[in-house]
Amino acid sequence: MVGVGVDVVDIVRLVDSLHRTPALVDRLLTPSERSLSDASRAGRVAAKEAVGKALGHPGDFSWQDVTVERTADGRPYLVLRGATERCARALGVTHLHLSLSHDGGVATAIVVAERTVRTATDDDPTAKEPR
Repeated sequence: MVGVGVDVVDIVRLVDSLHRTPALVDRLLTPSERSLSDASRAGRVAAKEAVGKALGHPGDFSWQDVTVERTADGRPYLVLRGATERCARALGVTHLHLSLSHDGGVATAIVVAERTVRTATDDDPTAKEPR
């Protein structure tokens, strides 16, 4: 495992900030995230913060480098670009696990950055698997 990141966002506070400073919508959210519900947008912001923490660099990446998408069955997953993707690759991250939740006016995101441990047989296609 590379790291774990957790973040919480107060939904009303985020909504108030977005109304007070409309440019924040374009800064914090990718185009596909902007039309979501307030709670879902807060979850996206929390997820972006959690990614930075899981990679050990909170606050060092562009908000546009991280997007939360959903599978056909509704499971959230992360798409990285730019400096965030380069950092993840440099750390050997092979998978990012994401959990999102919102309740009681707070959105929560947990990200686990995982790397697969390589063995000698991974690099040698002629090596036999242990029995």
